[in-house]
Amino acid sequence: MRYYHLFFILPTFILTAVAAVPEFGVASIGHQRLPRNFDHGLRAILSPHASISHNVSSAPRWSEYHAPRPGAVVNVATEHDVQAVVQFCLKHNVPFLAQTGGHGWIDSFHLGRHGLLINLRGLNRTTFNDQRTEARVQGGAVISEVIAEAYANDAQILTGNCNCVGTMGAALGGGYGNLMGLYGFSVDNILSMEVVLANGSAVTVSANQSTDLWWALRGAGPNFGIITSAVMKAYPMPRAKNVAWTGGLYFTEDKIEQIAQAINDTALRAPMNVFLYYTTAGPPSFTPTVLATTFYFGTEADGRAAFDWLLRIGPYKDTTAELSYDQWNTAANSFCIKGGRKPSYGAGFDEFSPSTWRQIWNAYVDFLKIPGTGYSTVLTECYSLSYAQSIPKSTSSFANRDIRFNGAVIPWYTDPSLDAQAQAFGSKVRDLWRSTDGFANNRTYINFAYGDETNEVVYDTSTPRLQKLKAEYDPRDVFNQWFNIPPA
Repeated sequence: MRYYHLFFILPTFILTAVAAVPEFGVASIGHQRLPRNFDHGLRAILSPHASISHNVSSAPRWSEYHAPRPGAVVNVATEHDVQAVVQFCLKHNVPFLAQTGGHGWIDSFHLGRHGLLINLRGLNRTTFNDQRTEARVQGGAVISEVIAEAYANDAQILTGNCNCVGTMGAALGGGYGNLMGLYGFSVDNILSMEVVLANGSAVTVSANQSTDLWWALRGAGPNFGIITSAVMKAYPMPRAKNVAWTGGLYFTEDKIEQIAQAINDTALRAPMNVFLYYTTAGPPSFTPTVLATTFYFGTEADGRAAFDWLLRIGPYKDTTAELSYDQWNTAANSFCIKGGRKPSYGAGFDEFSPSTWRQIWNAYVDFLKIPGTGYSTVLTECYSLSYAQSIPKSTSSFANRDIRFNGAVIPWYTDPSLDAQAQAFGSKVRDLWRSTDGFANNRTYINFAYGDETNEVVYDTSTPRLQKLKAEYDPRDVFNQWFNIPPA
């Protein structure tokens, strides 16, 4: 997700797959306090560079709305540390949750002072094979770190579009990204995974090893284990060619219907994507505006030609530029501001309805009249899906290959007394999208969902098989906070 706030990025994006991005693994067993001598017992099994903190702010969350409040944070330093912590927690009946970027915005986290957070950020290495066709990405690496290593090695890796989001967290939900028109979803680019399971064992999972678990992890991973590292496809790319034309086109609100209709009617080519935002000019006026962000893997001349249908509508401001691969996500850095309250709602839809977008604009402008809400935004991501949809849906539990557009509304504020109004606004926008979504049943990308959706909404037809596999791999329902899948 690319996220533009005018006041953060002028003169020049929110996560793909952003995303709002899930945790790698969560657990809740009982509700007792942390056991006596907890630190002493845990330190004895950790590697020398691991540490334990009782300061929740040592692993901050992107949103404080329904954020987990652990009694301790373990900063792991090795992949074996993760297994050791899980085994310790299982032995002592301590709930746990694993986190990298902390961008998961679901409202159902229930980890409290009796629980432990496993901070994976120390596992942040990305290494390549000699041919630069594969890369091992550790579970704590954020997107900026993976891109930096890929760029330094004259290669590309499909990641989400927000630098501070955990790479594997975004990928496990499905994983949208700038290059998916060329390479498919993130779940299509994972070759193998090292996983700590609900019984504390560590296993390697691939298309040839534990094939049922392989299917389940790629789309519902946080319900089955903690990914400590994964081997992903990499694509050699000379640095001189590793560029894209990208940036913002700003429009007056009278162009909303034209833009929506044009996006609905345009078949995006493989190197392209476009996002539509409602955002503001920032303080002091917080004037709302319409923003379309373009992406074209290639030169500016080719990009402008490919997006002529949008340029002809007439933006009042153009901040697009030709940027190198390591700079594509820099405009999204406003999404890396942690804290505040962001009870976000999402929906998938197949029709980009001009009238719906007009109604959403009206609701957005009304919400902005409430003091303290000026950072709020509404967005939709639109990608080229031809290649991704050529891969059979049955290859993974990821449910959304058939969805053209993914929308998210993010009320952004700091005053908890605004929660009810923010929830009403977010729910209203989601209902508007659903009213013209073109589907028989509600559908939502799991990384964009609020948390009140049923399993069928986020997992679709994968739900029954996931429930059976949950009974096999996690019969005690250890991993139960991220759109929990009760064992069948």
